[in-house]
Amino acid sequence: MRSMTKRKVSIINQLLKKWPRGTVALQPWLTEHKVSKDLAAHYVTTKWLERIGKSAFIISGDKVDWTGGLYAIQQYACLQVHVGGRTALEMQGHAHFIPMQGRRVVWLFKPATEVRNLPQWLYDYFAWQVKISFRKRKLFTDNELGLTEKKFTTYSIKISSRERAMMEYLDLVPDIESYSQAIYLMEGLKTLRPDLITVLLKNCNSIKVKRLFMYLAEEENHPWLTRLDLSKVDFGKGKRVIGKGGKYNAKYNLLVPVMSEE
Repeated sequence: MRSMTKRKVSIINQLLKKWPRGTVALQPWLTEHKVSKDLAAHYVTTKWLERIGKSAFIISGDKVDWTGGLYAIQQYACLQVHVGGRTALEMQGHAHFIPMQGRRVVWLFKPATEVRNLPQWLYDYFAWQVKISFRKRKLFTDNELGLTEKKFTTYSIKISSRERAMMEYLDLVPDIESYSQAIYLMEGLKTLRPDLITVLLKNCNSIKVKRLFMYLAEEENHPWLTRLDLSKVDFGKGKRVIGKGGKYNAKYNLLVPVMSEE
């Protein structure tokens, strides 16, 4: 019995050395490191680990937020999901949204080709103190375009670059996200990379997003506009309406809301 106890302590000690602090671990990863389902249950009982959902664990007493949960989903479950839109811009210092009520919304994006669902514990774990929302959409022909790594102390997660995140935000305008906030966001994006923007525009599947992105950028007269190559960008045909009763832009065939002067 003492030998068995000693072995269990040895296994958990070895596991903790390999476990990035601040992250969730999933059962398949634990199994790879000699921790079976029964042994994981034992470590929960003995307060080494805390179970936060089906096959999902954290180290007891460890401070873990939603990014540590997403790390597990990207790293261990290998789901094609990333932080995008407003949340990716926030994480890169280009948006500071204070919710009027309730929890902060975290936007995750995954391609339409990813049929697996996000695990329920990511939505339910109360300690996140955020609301997880996700968009399933094939916005770009190549889902990896414009993605980057956001590094934390012991781990990193995949998020959209500022260029891609802005286009993801515009994809949600006006049904979910605000047109007025889109103006505010574009105003701050003075140092985007024209080469990446060009590639993203060429590979974007949304006519509305491409037109609105260019319209807002030209309204701000950003310096990177002159370095874009739009010769192979398809801006489509027909009018796109962002706000009824607004002003019409003939160049991009857009009807956009009129913002009141304050």
